[in-house]
Amino acid sequence: MSKVIGMGNALVDVMTILKSDRKLKEFALPKGSMQLVSREFSNRLLAGTLGLQKKQSSGGSAANTIYGLANLGIETGFVGKIGKDNLGRFFENDLRENNINPVLFHGLEETGRSIAMISKDSERTFATYLGAAVDLHEEDITAVIFKGYRYLHIEGYLVQNKELIRKAMRLAKSHGLTVSIDMASFNVVKENRDFLETIIHEYVDIILANESEAESLTGEKHGKALSLMSSMADIAVIKLGKKGSLVKRGSEEHTIGIEKVKSIDSTGAGDLYAAGFIYGLCKGQSLDICGRTGAILGAYVTTVIGAKMDEETWKTVKEKVSEVCFD
Repeated sequence: MSKVIGMGNALVDVMTILKSDRKLKEFALPKGSMQLVSREFSNRLLAGTLGLQKKQSSGGSAANTIYGLANLGIETGFVGKIGKDNLGRFFENDLRENNINPVLFHGLEETGRSIAMISKDSERTFATYLGAAVDLHEEDITAVIFKGYRYLHIEGYLVQNKELIRKAMRLAKSHGLTVSIDMASFNVVKENRDFLETIIHEYVDIILANESEAESLTGEKHGKALSLMSSMADIAVIKLGKKGSLVKRGSEEHTIGIEKVKSIDSTGAGDLYAAGFIYGLCKGQSLDICGRTGAILGAYVTTVIGAKMDEETWKTVKEKVSEVCFD
């Protein structure tokens, strides 16, 4: 079976259940916002939310996708950088417990973390300290990392280090790996559009993006964006949230519907869609089946808090996947 290795920002997700929105006002965090914060602010926020119900898990976009693949039985690995601290040890242990091979480097900064505060109405407010995650450099990446793998999955947030992402893709392609990239937020795509277009043309086989990211990359919407993306790489995917997804390879195009569930938190939906889609490819399935598998994972992760599903939810997911995706 195909093996998949991911590379991205190694973050610990700290899901924090708020009793009221008072803490948001106390730390001047606009409700529903997503923003980068300093180490000092992150530590003050952690201290200020002591006593509240919290749930920790290894996170970051690519790590979430790899987690999904591992739980479907795919052999996986993850490349990232952590600090020499308790959160770093937690991140590594969490990967191992989920049968993910950790390829982790250690930086001088503390381990990155994303503190997600969940209000009573399920609105999420993020305060992210990237920490050691952004200190992953091209010097860390060697060809041996990719030995035995069939796919390399990279998150677009790594575009902050252009030499890193270019070297990883170049080495992966030279060793016969299929390269997929899941775009970062639309503003990151917009700011790095020329670079992203270049590396996609040179190295990328599979592009995944949400609606706004696709528009930032191509300057077009929906079908036109999909066509332009598919001219850059072999497979193009646009995730449309509640409207489903679009998938295209050459002249083959599919509109994928949604899996109806009771959603409470959209954290990780796009990342788990990517996991389902790549799983389908690993199993040699058709594009529409890959999309339907992605839709299942992307939907069911929204039925739990955070990007990690519990055992019972995974049981349901695997049953659903087996109905559409089979050997």
